[in-house]
Amino acid sequence: MAKLLVATHNKGKVIEFAEMLQDMEIEWLSLDDLGVTEDVEETGHTFRENSVLKAQAYAAISGLLTLADDSGLEVDALNGAPGVYTARYGGEGLTDVQRYEKLLDDIKDVPEPQRTARFRCVIVLAAPDGTLLGESDGVCEGRIAQAPVGDNGFGYDPVFYLPAFGQTMAQLSASQKHQISHRGRALQAIAPRLRAVLQDQSG
Repeated sequence: MAKLLVATHNKGKVIEFAEMLQDMEIEWLSLDDLGVTEDVEETGHTFRENSVLKAQAYAAISGLLTLADDSGLEVDALNGAPGVYTARYGGEGLTDVQRYEKLLDDIKDVPEPQRTARFRCVIVLAAPDGTLLGESDGVCEGRIAQAPVGDNGFGYDPVFYLPAFGQTMAQLSASQKHQISHRGRALQAIAPRLRAVLQDQSG
């Protein structure tokens, strides 16, 4: 069975990836599974740059085929912010709730039609020698709600409203979210490439 490193300490993300691509014969590993403690600084100005940085660095450290993703929220009324700074929006040390409360406050005067936003995710696949073997992009369009609703998910999910569902991301079931989320779409988009690379390696 092929080993694949997902460049994250977040075990939940690794489980999510494994669930979405459960038809593949892969041993999914996190950085913690390998005892990797090095932190790769996300100094890129785009999601792609950060994904490439992480994929290449952790592939070199681990000697394994590595998937890395970077994702975030782009709010049109904030000219695409918080973007690559989504996880650090409002400063260091804030909770998820404090971050989305700041976001709601920052656009409190923006009328409903202009509250458009999207979650974007870029996934990159790298070999241990640094070769980029594939990349994909996934987008989930929505709007920023007036107030948080729902208990599922994490981050900005409670304030990300999906008009097609009439619910926020935090009200969806895990299986619904996998199908329409930015990360789910990016992962499905890179799946054929990942399958081909694994076949080449085993062949």
